[in-house]
Amino acid sequence: MKRSLLIIPLLSTLVSAEVPPLKPKNQSSFVQSQYIPDISLIVDASLVGRNRTQDELSTLNVPGLIESFYTGASHDGHEHGALNGNNGFNLNYAELVLSSNVDPYFALDAVFHFGEEGVEIEEAYFTTTALGYGTRIRGGKFLSEFGRMNKQHHHTWDFNDAPLVYSAFLGPEGLSDVGLQFHYVLPIEPYVMAGLEVMQGRSETSFGNESIDVNGTTFDAPTPPSLAIAYLKTSFELGNTTFLPGISYAYGSTQKQHTHNGVEEGFSGHTSLYDAELTIKHYFNSYSYLQFQSEWMMRVQKGSAIEAGIPNNNIEDQIIRQSGLYAQLIYAQDQNWHYGLRYDNIYQNEFEVDGDYPPTPYQRYTLMSEYHFSEFSRLRLQYDYNSAVYSQDETTGIYQQEDVQTLMLSFNFAIGAHAAHSF
Repeated sequence: MKRSLLIIPLLSTLVSAEVPPLKPKNQSSFVQSQYIPDISLIVDASLVGRNRTQDELSTLNVPGLIESFYTGASHDGHEHGALNGNNGFNLNYAELVLSSNVDPYFALDAVFHFGEEGVEIEEAYFTTTALGYGTRIRGGKFLSEFGRMNKQHHHTWDFNDAPLVYSAFLGPEGLSDVGLQFHYVLPIEPYVMAGLEVMQGRSETSFGNESIDVNGTTFDAPTPPSLAIAYLKTSFELGNTTFLPGISYAYGSTQKQHTHNGVEEGFSGHTSLYDAELTIKHYFNSYSYLQFQSEWMMRVQKGSAIEAGIPNNNIEDQIIRQSGLYAQLIYAQDQNWHYGLRYDNIYQNEFEVDGDYPPTPYQRYTLMSEYHFSEFSRLRLQYDYNSAVYSQDETTGIYQQEDVQTLMLSFNFAIGAHAAHSF
């Protein structure tokens, strides 16, 4: 009898309760609201003053390395539009960033670069998120992990422009191309990361895989992908100091043509790029630190050189060896004030054929001071003394060293949700 009295209220409760509807078989468990992309916009502008007119600046080059330093042209004549290239006001870019997980297995990132002359896809790539065992695969168009700064976007740099070795060997676009990246973190202490990238090979400053024709002498395009990159990087700490050493290597096909001393020339061969990096960062407290950063880079190009106007176009074997480095020191006084200085030096520029460029070194000195109103807005004052640039007489071909002094006030602003930058 007592059992019956207990069962009756229980049955009554079950009958009156709302029964949840059965989920249709074709209904997914995927919740779209959890995968809404992070969207951010970054705007960079500057006010620039130099001791040379704009016409004078357009003729200055780093011999054998950068055809027009202040317009962003590489030695093969490609124009990109240099950041902060104009005296007066510059709207350098607006950068639109979209980033989100696609599902539990992939993430998708895209960076669109808006300039006054147009829009380009700076990066657009997928990244695996569930492979495990310290592995990651990335595919699409992306900035290579070569070196320390190549993967960093401009607004994260400590100075308004790239070091000389980056401008000379990697160009204004850096090593950015379509390809695949395999990334592996070793299961050991300290942190060790290794990577391999295979890219299409269109990075035109040091590489290139298009056919060229110099006055009837033609070199066919190499079969892509024609660029391979490998790197090994580590990180360890001693007290409040973090050390980040690393090495990188890139090897790929090189096809390019340009005009030198009024004569059309071409080159077809292969390029090897070597990089050694070291960053040391010592923290005094949560916001104050002293950071040293340096990279050494060497480029070796081997192939066939073509000089027009010579019988049989004078096709000869050529070896080009060029080396340089930069070193910079950044002091963060607190959360707002940062100060920095940088030294650039390209100390080797040797050609086995037609090596008639001025002797090295090519040097530049840079100072900066910046104020962060918050993590989303920054005002930076920068001065540099550049003795690495030369003018060239069109008739005699004689080079004349020029000294350019630049004072620059830059503004950088960011809105929206933006992923954290790498250390």
